[in-house]
Amino acid sequence: MNRDLKTHVNQTRFAAVARIKPRRILVIEDKADIADAMRMALTLSGHVVDVAFDGETGIRKAFATRPDVILSDIGLPGASDGLAVAETLRASGLFESTYLMAITGSNHPDDVKRALSAGFDLHMSKPVDIRLLLRLIAERLAEDEA
Repeated sequence: MNRDLKTHVNQTRFAAVARIKPRRILVIEDKADIADAMRMALTLSGHVVDVAFDGETGIRKAFATRPDVILSDIGLPGASDGLAVAETLRASGLFESTYLMAITGSNHPDDVKRALSAGFDLHMSKPVDIRLLLRLIAERLAEDEA
C-alpha cells in the first residue's frame, strides 16, 4: 500500500470553494456511495444537505424543506425519475428560483435537451468533478445574492 497517497479530505480546500452563505441542498441519488460523496463535499463546504434515494421521496423532501439547490440523478427507481422530479417541482410554482441540476450517466445531446426541457437549469455527466460542482453551485448562488 502506498502510504504517500492522501486519503483524507482537505476541509480548507472545500471551504474556499464556497464563498457564499450556507444553503439548503437536496441530493436525489439512488447510488449510496455517490450520494454520500456529494453530501460530504457539500457539508464540508458549509451547506445543510439532505438526501433522497428515489424520485418520490425527493419530491416529498423538496416540498418539506424547500431547498435552494436540488441535485438529481435522472435514472431513479420508482414511478418518478429525475425528469418527473423536475417537471413536478417546476409545475408547482414553488421552485421557480431553486437551482435544479441534473446529474446523470448520459451526456447524449438528446438527454441534455430532455433534462433542460423538464426544468433543470444545468446537466452534468457522471462521474461528477466535485470541485466543479461546488464552483457551479457557488457561482449560481452568488448570482442570486447579487
